[in-house]
Amino acid sequence: MAKKSGSGLQSSAGLMRYYEADKNAVQIQPKIVLIVGAVAGIAVLFLSAVNGFWP
Repeated sequence: MAKKSGSGLQSSAGLMRYYEADKNAVQIQPKIVLIVGAVAGIAVLFLSAVNGFWP
């Protein structure tokens, strides 16, 4: 009988498990994403008002 390895079918198909891929990913906190989005929105509104495109 063949030996079973712990890696399973996913690694043999070339797929990575989530926890293996998460080690190398860039970690950004949700609070930072919200702050950057709010600042970008305010900047767009400000620039629209300065250039005369205010509704």
